[in-house]
Amino acid sequence: MESFNRNIPFFDYSATFSCNETDYLHILKDVLTRGAYIMQKDLQNFENNLANYVGVKHAIGTADGTMALMMSLLAIGIGKGSEVILPSHTFVATAAAVHHVGAKPVLADIWSDHLIDPDSVESLITSKTRAIIPVQLNGRTADMDRLISITDKYNILIIEDACQGLGALYKGKAAGSFGLAGAFSFYPSKTLGCFGDGGALVTDDDSVAEQVRLLRDHGRDRLGNVRCFGFNARLDNIQAAILNYKLKNYQEVVERRRAIARLYKERLGYVEQLNLPPGPDNDSDHFDVYQNYEIEAEDRDNLRDYLEKHGVGTLIQWGGKAIHQFRSLNLGEIHLPKTDNLFKKAMMLPIYPNLANSELDYICETIRNFYKKF
Repeated sequence: MESFNRNIPFFDYSATFSCNETDYLHILKDVLTRGAYIMQKDLQNFENNLANYVGVKHAIGTADGTMALMMSLLAIGIGKGSEVILPSHTFVATAAAVHHVGAKPVLADIWSDHLIDPDSVESLITSKTRAIIPVQLNGRTADMDRLISITDKYNILIIEDACQGLGALYKGKAAGSFGLAGAFSFYPSKTLGCFGDGGALVTDDDSVAEQVRLLRDHGRDRLGNVRCFGFNARLDNIQAAILNYKLKNYQEVVERRRAIARLYKERLGYVEQLNLPPGPDNDSDHFDVYQNYEIEAEDRDNLRDYLEKHGVGTLIQWGGKAIHQFRSLNLGEIHLPKTDNLFKKAMMLPIYPNLANSELDYICETIRNFYKKF
């Protein structure tokens, strides 16, 4: 196998447009011809369809997932003096949302599936704890039964960071619909991605929905009255139109990702140097959408170099560090052994709908050859 024979990127950004180029150009022309740029019917249609998909009363398009998360915290009154528990194994934006509303992010350890560990969460609860943010990471939903029992016990709230979890289910219930509110991201590489930044907040709570609608548009209500200080945090109408189009065929995307995960499990599941994510058929409680395929690999760095030389792109999430490992954030000395161990081994393999089975076979063969060689 020579590297010049293959070029398999970690994610094929250009294909997200070229695969349906004609349709996207038609959508773009339609929106631009109507002069429908900000908060028009395309956004309303997408919000309605997204709410139906997740199974909630309200979906509110936002500028990005971070703002959706931050505005949900503001809407329920979390601020200075409050503590919010979240996993350290997440993008810094989760903690930043807590920080920017004036609260303190408290970092928890992970369980074997790389998601927040309920035991770690319970050990961190204090009299200042107001909420837990489970991160539905890599397209998988955390153990929400355990987390809900903890929040009920201590009378605290759940706000979900479901930015990587659209379509994931836990016991038949959708990621984003468990807590008082849930945040989604539509960054281009997400399972449902637009062509720029985008996000949404979902909730069944009327008062949270009303407050977030104010906050995303400078605090203005539908009559133009300013009722509070807000942000410019709207999802623009062009991106909403694209997302609404893509949502119609989203389950096909999910099924293709699950098929790829199934093939990875079949071809690499017996490689003793690897620890793979739970397979799509392994756990009846979970329906995973595989936003990412994050594995643990012995001799990870050499494996990544080997794959790169043979034309296969890989990635380590977030620059190879959990939030508590970024010392410049001044979060103090935090001991999270499972998370620390994960970041010595974690890496992600390509997984996207237009990844061909022949390319996946090549990736798996290359990985097997590496471990035979070394």
